[in-house]
Amino acid sequence: MQTDIKNLKEYHKEIQESLDDQFLRKSMDNYAVAYRSARQALLQNVDIKEMIDDIIESKDKAIQDNAKLLKQFTEMAEKNGVKVHFAKNAKEANEIIAKIAKDNNCKTAIKSKSMTAEETLLNHALEEQGMKVTETDLGEWIIQLRKEGPSHMVMPAIHLSRYQVKDLFTNVTKKQQDSDIQKLVKVARRELREKFVGADMGISGANFAIAETGTIGLCTNEGNARLTTTLPKVHVALIGIEKLVPTLHEALQIVRILPKNATCQNITSYVTMITGANECATGPNGKKEMHIVFLDNGRSEMAKDPLFATVLRCVRCGACANVCPVYRLVGGHKMSYIYIGAIGLILTYFFNGADTAKNLVQNCINCEACKNVCAAGIDLPRVILEVRARILDETGHTFEGTLLNKVLKNRKLFHSLLRFAKWAQKPVTGGTPYLRHLPDLFMKGQGFKALPAIADKPFRDMWEEIRPQVKGTPSLKVAIFSGCVQDFVYPEQVKAAMEVIASKNVELFFPMDQTCCGLPVLTMGEKDAAFAVAEQNIKAFDDTQYDYIVTMCASCASHLKNNYPHICEKTKLAPKVNAFTSKVIDFSSLVHDVLGIKKESFNASSDTVAYHAPCHLCRGLDVHEAPRNMIKDSGASYVPTAEEEVCCGFGGSYSVKFPEISAANLERKLNQYEAAGATTLVTDCPGCVLQLRGGEVKRGNRIEVKHIAELLAKNLK
Repeated sequence: MQTDIKNLKEYHKEIQESLDDQFLRKSMDNYAVAYRSARQALLQNVDIKEMIDDIIESKDKAIQDNAKLLKQFTEMAEKNGVKVHFAKNAKEANEIIAKIAKDNNCKTAIKSKSMTAEETLLNHALEEQGMKVTETDLGEWIIQLRKEGPSHMVMPAIHLSRYQVKDLFTNVTKKQQDSDIQKLVKVARRELREKFVGADMGISGANFAIAETGTIGLCTNEGNARLTTTLPKVHVALIGIEKLVPTLHEALQIVRILPKNATCQNITSYVTMITGANECATGPNGKKEMHIVFLDNGRSEMAKDPLFATVLRCVRCGACANVCPVYRLVGGHKMSYIYIGAIGLILTYFFNGADTAKNLVQNCINCEACKNVCAAGIDLPRVILEVRARILDETGHTFEGTLLNKVLKNRKLFHSLLRFAKWAQKPVTGGTPYLRHLPDLFMKGQGFKALPAIADKPFRDMWEEIRPQVKGTPSLKVAIFSGCVQDFVYPEQVKAAMEVIASKNVELFFPMDQTCCGLPVLTMGEKDAAFAVAEQNIKAFDDTQYDYIVTMCASCASHLKNNYPHICEKTKLAPKVNAFTSKVIDFSSLVHDVLGIKKESFNASSDTVAYHAPCHLCRGLDVHEAPRNMIKDSGASYVPTAEEEVCCGFGGSYSVKFPEISAANLERKLNQYEAAGATTLVTDCPGCVLQLRGGEVKRGNRIEVKHIAELLAKNLK
């Protein structure tokens, strides 16, 4: 069982323990890189989108029909000699299984891997009743011996080295063991065989339960589940009610996609289907006694909410952890309570309550990598944001969130404060563009990067002086959404973008009533402020003459386009929001795809340029090639680098809440760009510029970090 985190200070200490664990860092790094490349290779000739769409359709329908499927499954299973039980919560499930054990005089149990049993803490409950329970999955057995919980849903002992396992097995067997992996596996096999033979009860989970035939199915790689479900005289399967599917067809959809996403296999080594109690010489009437316990534990309540119901699609592949930049650094024990990865942040709230989840759920950088890889098409980042908001409503809003809520609701106050900050910062800038002498109170943990100062003059104050003049009939009418960072911190980025766009005789507009996009308050759980800001911006750009609304910030673009429809759903703004979002476009897509600016528009350059893909551009907007093509067309030499589409660690307020994780992500990214020999690094997001440039300033400016618009404007003929 993972640590029960009581407060954020304690959580930061635990995070630092993981960051200081060099083996863990190296192991998780290697796995993250290997997983992405293996998955990409496996899916080259596979229509993964079609598979995901099939899962979405079938699982959503099954969730709606859950009560009917449970009734049908129960009838069919009982016809085959199976006893079916229903548990409202974890305590009730454990009590049912404990009673089955008592009624059948079971003293020892073997157990195959089951996250549902981890959820109910079944082992602890049975051991309190005097039973001896042995995990038979190799990884689960290892962590059981260590008295730990799993650090991954599919690979529970991924955080351990073979040398740690060797020492563990030496202690367990009282014999010196070798660190050779195959020899360690043989030790485990030898130790567990006698457990299989002597067990009274076998406990399993299930990957699916087919209502039409009363069949349960398990997808495994070790074969231990088959021994667990066949050898003992009693078999109990503990299954979440969301695992119910109507027919074999829907079950096979899970069999197809689960191993591809979990372990990059076309199919697991064993796919076991059990229909009814099988033969057992020691059982009553020569039959095994078989029980199936269906667990609700809040799932029915989740199913009533259209957003949270999507969480019940999860097939437990663990891929959301495999691609998570936070999990990669700290591992599962520091990023979960029981369930691991992005899905774990969500399920902790539903299964264990707001107090357990409130700190964990903050540890999401909102990079959307989990959404991009989810086998069930769950919008995990959006659900996490909703969970944050609900926890705040239940436990109380933070001072910082409440303050930002009030400030952003009032655009004039917000902009006045930014203007005041320009003067207030003078004593701490030292005449530089950076905040060099800010007190520790305001820079806690931020020493890994230089923080930018507010610009002398915001873009909005330059606009009337520098607004480009159109010759004749404009080719397009485009409104600029600057976002607060580029307006008040990096106005030169907007100015550069304006020069590039205007070169194609585009008429540009800058509505003065625009304000922050609202993403910061949404990520903090302040939904009221997020709506108020959305309302201000939609009204500011409520003009049918614009062909496009361009923004140079990938996070702003993704938020405006993808989150505004949800924020404004069922409000007075709903009729207008689609007209607004349909016009939003990122800078690179406008320049490359719409304006068609090509290499003949640029001078040759000696720059060796690397590219960092902002998370909300490559995943939030699915834009990949446009910025890279623009770098090549700009006259510069484009240098591909490792992990271009992996998060830089900024995440807005995330880098303030979890600076140690933000710094570790940044360090890896900058090392990769420097190793590639780049002289310049460009990106499409001011937040990424802030993070990457801030880190490079601390390193001595070995690489010049720019917005891509600045590169294009510099080389524009």
